[in-house]
Amino acid sequence: MLTGKQKRYLRSMAHHLNPIFQVGKGGVNDHLIRHIKEAIEVRELMKVSILNNNMDDRNEVAQQLADGADAELVQIIGKTIVLYKESKDHKTIELPV
Repeated sequence: MLTGKQKRYLRSMAHHLNPIFQVGKGGVNDHLIRHIKEAIEVRELMKVSILNNNMDDRNEVAQQLADGADAELVQIIGKTIVLYKESKDHKTIELPV
């Protein structure tokens, strides 16, 4: 579980990132979650955007992605989700205590 200070730090780092994946009208599926798991292991911090043709609740979509990828949900802003997961092999982000 991330503290408020850690979330604030991660939000500042994610500000300049572009979304890597998009959740469309098909919603969250195993294929998307598998790709997010692989990408977040390398990057640690990523953004996912929800397209306008997706009618699911953005909070539910964010929670499904975070749970499926075993990641922490950092932020939901508009239709953009920020996820964080500490990498085993490619650790680059040092979180404040």
